[in-house]
Amino acid sequence: MSIKKIIYIIIGCIGVGLGAIGAIVPMIPAFPFLLLAAFCFGKSSERLNNWFISTKLYKDNLESYVQGRGMTWKTKIRIMITVTVLMSIGFIMMSRVPVGRIVLACVWLFHIFYFMLGVKTIEPETEG
Repeated sequence: MSIKKIIYIIIGCIGVGLGAIGAIVPMIPAFPFLLLAAFCFGKSSERLNNWFISTKLYKDNLESYVQGRGMTWKTKIRIMITVTVLMSIGFIMMSRVPVGRIVLACVWLFHIFYFMLGVKTIEPETEG
């Protein structure tokens, strides 16, 4: 096994761990960490990738987006609120760096527009 694959596996495991924490703790977004894990496992090991895409964590948070269907409003809003809170902290801390504030504001606006207009909204799936 190459060093590159080992690094992908380690980063993927860290992504799964942080994603699992993010699925429980409201201030930590699960989505980007799970997306990172999916990417790393896809690059490193078919067996790990198959395991990961069969987990409830993946299916609840990432599956519909990866398949191109979109996200539920609940998921979109949770991501937007988390990013807004975290970026607000950075915005406040950059009180003496106006250029930094402008960049953060532009990134925040892009983020909001992307999730509102760029990611398709789907209805939540009902379990039956």
